[in-house]
Amino acid sequence: MRILIAVALVGVVHFSAWADDPVDIDARIGKYVSVDLTTDVTRLTAKQRRMIPLLIDAAKIMDECFWYEAYGDREQLLSSIDEPKLRRFAEINYGPWDRLDGNRPFIDSVGPKPAGANFYPEDMTKEEFEQAELSGKDSLYTFLRRDEAGALKVVPYREQFAPQMKLASELLRRAADLAEDAGLRRYLLLRAEALLTDDYQVSDMAWLDMHDNTIDVVIGPIENYEDQLYGYKTAHECYVLVKDKQWSDRLKKYAKFLPDLQSSLPVPDKYKQEKPGTDTELNAYDVIYYGGDCNAGSKTIAINLPNDEQVQLQKGTRRLQLKNAMRAKFDKILLPIADELIAGDQRKHITFDAFFSNTMFHEVAHGLGIKNTINDRGPVRTALKEHAGAIEEGKADILGLHMINQLREQGEITADLNDFYVTFMAGIFRSVRFGASSAHGKANMIRFNFFRDAGAFERDADGKYRVNVDRFRQATEDLSSLLLQLQGEGDYEGAARLVREKGVIGPQLQSELDRLSDRGIPVDVVFRQGVDSLGL
Repeated sequence: MRILIAVALVGVVHFSAWADDPVDIDARIGKYVSVDLTTDVTRLTAKQRRMIPLLIDAAKIMDECFWYEAYGDREQLLSSIDEPKLRRFAEINYGPWDRLDGNRPFIDSVGPKPAGANFYPEDMTKEEFEQAELSGKDSLYTFLRRDEAGALKVVPYREQFAPQMKLASELLRRAADLAEDAGLRRYLLLRAEALLTDDYQVSDMAWLDMHDNTIDVVIGPIENYEDQLYGYKTAHECYVLVKDKQWSDRLKKYAKFLPDLQSSLPVPDKYKQEKPGTDTELNAYDVIYYGGDCNAGSKTIAINLPNDEQVQLQKGTRRLQLKNAMRAKFDKILLPIADELIAGDQRKHITFDAFFSNTMFHEVAHGLGIKNTINDRGPVRTALKEHAGAIEEGKADILGLHMINQLREQGEITADLNDFYVTFMAGIFRSVRFGASSAHGKANMIRFNFFRDAGAFERDADGKYRVNVDRFRQATEDLSSLLLQLQGEGDYEGAARLVREKGVIGPQLQSELDRLSDRGIPVDVVFRQGVDSLGL
């Protein structure tokens, strides 16, 4: 098949000449600060401690699958790189493209990253794909490949990854044997079956049904950010988690407000007719292992799942706040950014509680708005194609602030509104550094430019940024309305125009990002993780 030949050719390129000198590679690796992923394992039972290594082994299999989806043959690439630092940087990026620098190649003789990663043949055009009459071509769980005659064909994940899924399924079954919580045991067994069938809906429902578990695992092909050609294909990943029940208890009360918050959205009624599921749950966790998609480039600090629109509408979602990873990013990245870029008299408003809340309500806001277009263009995800991720992440960020405004008016949140807004402003600088290859990065570029044009912030003579609370709040409502209507209409052209016009880094913003780099402030974290880090 054509794609396998292309992958093999990439694998045997002689990597003796590098795109950048060693000093530059040092700077690229310096974008990341190392963090230990740990938790208090003494809180766990003996069976839970035995379960965790099994789940970590399953996560490593997802890592292997994601390498193939993102690049191709991992071993051929890494064995061709003699320089340890370059090899390490390729491991961080799951390939030879710098995810924090717009996916630019950092190895000579490697061209631009295909927009469709390794989900489609590299020589496939959009016209060819759209004209192909193939069942399952736009499925979340299939690759497009070429047959012996060169025509497109569909290859299900369960076939491409049959040996890997068999082993991962067995590991989940062994973990289920150790599960002391009935809901967790049922979920693990159903997820083990789903890995073999590519049918995840039943196990998604079971995941939402469990509430008292301490150990949790998110595993399988889940997010579609890696497919920047269409946004159809999901990529394999895994989080192994330990619930912080004390923090989780603090969050329970917010789920009940979702129906009222949906009604309060700043759009005409036709865009808010969908009802959020009633089984929505907020929890806080220590994450103890990242594998695959979630471990590539910028690291996730909160999750809103499942992504299945039918499951969301029928049962809701679970929002997972990854508290230990969040704390690391706040201490090591956000605070230094605030010291450099936020006006001195507003610096006191940068707080971890506000950062945690902004992140939490971002995830809650994924459940608000609209999942299916109002004009029969299908799910928003398919109507907006490659722009769906950036618009959805932008919507979640901005509706998170809208929710904070609403809950504060109701007296459910009592903290100073300045805390949320100023921390949010610093967070824009943090997230925009993820670059144009990230849906989150694009969303933050759009927001920075939109808020700037609305006068929501100003830049003082000393180069520090100051939030104008009243205009910031109005810009929040205006951008919320715009994004929700783009989604409701399935307006692909409008979404593309917004990304094209405002999803860019202008000269002023670039100068600020350069300041952060010059000060040696890291862009993101990289983890020391596994059974050794946990003391298991």
